[in-house]
Amino acid sequence: MSDVNNYEYTAENLDKLVTDVVELLLYRGVSISTAESCTGGLLSELITAVAGASEIFQLGICTYSERMKTEFLGVSPDILRNYGVVSYETALAMAAGLKKISGADICVSVTGIAGPGGGTPEKLVGTVFTGFDIFGRQTASQLPFSKITDNSRSGIRMAAAFHIFETIKNALTEAQLPE
Repeated sequence: MSDVNNYEYTAENLDKLVTDVVELLLYRGVSISTAESCTGGLLSELITAVAGASEIFQLGICTYSERMKTEFLGVSPDILRNYGVVSYETALAMAAGLKKISGADICVSVTGIAGPGGGTPEKLVGTVFTGFDIFGRQTASQLPFSKITDNSRSGIRMAAAFHIFETIKNALTEAQLPE
């Protein structure tokens, strides 16, 4: 595994990580799209802050409400009812829906509870799920609470962004990608 997990969670290091990811995307000719909820456009902003991003960035959509997740991304109301907006299943469905509308090589979604309110005993503030469709391979994961070194709203959002860009960097550097 690469050393990206050794990043100290600072804005400067996040910018460096995102720059590395965008440069890898550019080098490999790989496109990316984002579907965001709790990060509220942060991923899109970070990607587009890097020169050249227009060559690889297809779509950034912020679907904060359940209605928008359903209408724009095709997340089934049954998934939302049975698992909740903040769930593995919703993150996976968001990524799958994003793949359908954008066609990007890498589609990433994020849904969670950034706080300070909104948490429940079952889903605490800081519960964040990420979904990925990377060259047709779909996966989702929960952001480990251990990655949240600052449990403020901005800290949770930053930890989610780090987790997402670390995952993408690992996929781009370790996986056998289609030529």
